[in-house]
Amino acid sequence: MSDLFFNSILLVSISFFLLLILWLLSEPVKQVVKKILLKRVPNNPVLAPHGLNDWETHSVFNPGAFMDDEGMIHLLYRAIGLDGLSKIGHAESKDGKKFDRIFGFPVYHHDHSSKDSRKESEKVYNPSLYASGGGWGGCEDPRTVLIEDNVYMSYTAFEGWHSVRIALTSIGLEDFKKGRWNWKKPKLLSAPGTVEKNWVLFPEKINGKFVILHSISPEVKVDYVENFDSYNGNKFINSQNAPTRGGREGYWDNWMRGAAAPPVKTDIGWLLLYHAMDKNDPDKYKLGAMILDIEEPTKILFRSPSPILSPEMSYENDLKPGVVYASGAVVVGDDLHVYYGGGDKYICVAHTNLKELLNWLVEHGKV
Repeated sequence: MSDLFFNSILLVSISFFLLLILWLLSEPVKQVVKKILLKRVPNNPVLAPHGLNDWETHSVFNPGAFMDDEGMIHLLYRAIGLDGLSKIGHAESKDGKKFDRIFGFPVYHHDHSSKDSRKESEKVYNPSLYASGGGWGGCEDPRTVLIEDNVYMSYTAFEGWHSVRIALTSIGLEDFKKGRWNWKKPKLLSAPGTVEKNWVLFPEKINGKFVILHSISPEVKVDYVENFDSYNGNKFINSQNAPTRGGREGYWDNWMRGAAAPPVKTDIGWLLLYHAMDKNDPDKYKLGAMILDIEEPTKILFRSPSPILSPEMSYENDLKPGVVYASGAVVVGDDLHVYYGGGDKYICVAHTNLKELLNWLVEHGKV
């Protein structure tokens, strides 16, 4: 009886094992995609509103970033104070993680003296017209690059709901380092009567020309510029307002928002960070990465299969919940440091090994 019982158990076990093998063989192989996530620095947020400076008491966020010729990392950040107007503050760091404010005053404010600006001047101080990040006028969300010993800063010049345009100014690097804030008069690049917020400048010229990234959705659009003084961006009207925003159905970035920091040049192409949302998770502004062809930057080579930074911390869900807005990126040693606004109130830093990020994009993000 015992032998019969044993044989029955053995037969049942073998049958179950064979059925399991057949089921596994019939199932499609599902690839497990590794995720790359930026690591936040322990001292986040690295900059917060400053109670003693009336121009930055409300919020400091969305910084542009660059490294100078001596390895010092500079942030030019958006600040809002008692008057509700956005101005630009400055902070610097040797390690890219701990920042000091050097000046107790804004280092830049938008010049409203142009003809177009005067037409909109009566709307600047009316908060009922438009509120962006808690403010209703001035210079918003700067991006910075260093090209040929000049610091170029692009930003959103808000002069009323009917004038939300991309502006560009510059300053010599030596003047910048010495705190001589003699910025050039800003040039309004985008067309009047449009709403533009996410144009970025490449950090070096291509074939002797400046390169402006206008849009990443539904396709990447760039323009090559010899001289900004005579530049007219009218042909890129509403470049960020495509109905579909070029999102990828079935992916985390099915609702595209726009470029984040200026591109970073790497061995495999231009690394471009970008903001996107998921229609199934619509309350979170997330960060992704793509690689653009080095010679033809309108061509996307690789694109992150998952976000590399999402709003999860309390300081990313404060004033405006669910926002990480990365407007600056700098390579520090082997790491990519990303500088971003958290919850439209704080300045934060997150980083990752650059080589690991690129390898991950190549392995899992081929377009």
